Amino acid sequence: MAIKMFNLPDPGEGLVEAEIVEWKVAPGDTVKVNDMVLEIETAKSLVELPIPWAGTVKDLLVEVGQTIDVGTPIITIEDGTAEEPAPVAPSIPGETAEPAGGEAILVGYGAKAGATARRPRKAGAASSAATPVARAAAPTETEQVAAAAPVAEPVAPAARVESPAPAAPAAPVAREGRPKAKPPVRKLAKDLGVDLWAVAGSGPEGVITRDDVNAHASGAVNGAAAPEAPAAGGVAAGASAPALPFGSGERETRIPIKGVRKMTAQAMVGSAFTAPHVTEWITIDVTKTMELVDRLKGQREFRDVKVTPLLVLAKALTLAIRRNPGMNATWDDAAQEIVQKNYVNLGIAAATPRGLIVPNIKDAHALTMLEMAQAIGQLTATAREGRTQPAEMSGGTITITNVGVFGVDSGTPIINPGESAIVCFGAIRKQPWVVTDADGNDEIAVRHVTQLAVSFDHRLIDGELGSRFLSDLAAILQDPAQALVWA
Repeated sequence: MAIKMFNLPDPGEGLVEAEIVEWKVAPGDTVKVNDMVLEIETAKSLVELPIPWAGTVKDLLVEVGQTIDVGTPIITIEDGTAEEPAPVAPSIPGETAEPAGGEAILVGYGAKAGATARRPRKAGAASSAATPVARAAAPTETEQVAAAAPVAEPVAPAARVESPAPAAPAAPVAREGRPKAKPPVRKLAKDLGVDLWAVAGSGPEGVITRDDVNAHASGAVNGAAAPEAPAAGGVAAGASAPALPFGSGERETRIPIKGVRKMTAQAMVGSAFTAPHVTEWITIDVTKTMELVDRLKGQREFRDVKVTPLLVLAKALTLAIRRNPGMNATWDDAAQEIVQKNYVNLGIAAATPRGLIVPNIKDAHALTMLEMAQAIGQLTATAREGRTQPAEMSGGTITITNVGVFGVDSGTPIINPGESAIVCFGAIRKQPWVVTDADGNDEIAVRHVTQLAVSFDHRLIDGELGSRFLSDLAAILQDPAQALVWA
């Protein structure tokens, strides 16, 4: 029987490694073409990998938690045939190439010509049987080596020992029998070393929640109700420590810098020390914007979407960019050119359990208000589930960061790499405000007030342009009817 070896494909975006998050199959499982067999975490997103062949899983060659290079063998499939056809790799959106045979394969997938040994592993390699795998041209020799020298011990749910229940069977019943939990909860469980098979879910239809995982990590009996966590004992986004009261346990906790957090740190340092940042603020009365939001919520067309002040700001930004196109540009140092974009890919900064990511809405300038609301809703939901793909985070032209959702008034945001401006949206509060009536009389009234800030790259955006852009943005939020004049 032919043994096919599946290598970690190239996710693109300059990424060269990934961490194994979860196996969805075990040795002995039967798989079909494009079945999802593995979940990996790159520096930008969680990605599920499909298998390009049908057959039986023979060996899992890497373990959960291991960080491996692109091109490393990860799984072998026994397809029951005598000959091995040309491999077809899974498709990750936006990253395919055309080989000579005409079938689309992933960039970087498969063994390189002339290579004679596997690439060295990173973390966890010392515990694996690191027997080199020959890259012979004859399929029969590859089959013999792959069958005789598995690279790592197979990973199977049967090895789980945390559960007080009777031992699990030697192989999982089926993939649909996996513990029910959302991706952020699975990530939390992995960080805390909790086996989801040993946790009883308290959510709807037995879904495992964060409280269930935290309770189990704190020594709660499986199946008992999750106790309320102390006020200061919650797990911060991206942290890998159990929920313990502050001051208890170890005096220090070390959290590995990896994945999204590592990429974000590198990008922010690069941006802060490459582009000379200038930040300007403006405080405005957005009472009319709040009235518009209330009216939209009552309209039939917007019944199934979330309408917030962020939606109005996003639409206003595209109009302000039309009046000030120089804000939507980048500095090309190599070519010594300013590249002005005649489209808006609007980034929305999103805080996730894995760190800060900035997916963007493609061609936001061409969307109606309803389409913009739908796009923001989909973007937010995907980010919270940890399913944002690398292609959705590339190509942005300008970004909004909404610190108001945390009750923060404003800030000095750092420009997203590859862009030249970022808008910071502060909390909207009821405050006393001086209002001038039609006769020119001033009076103090309670109004909805917020702050906007814009940071921009002073190499290509001077103070005049940045000020005009911020003023135009503020004008629309103060009176959304102004958009009719500029549209």
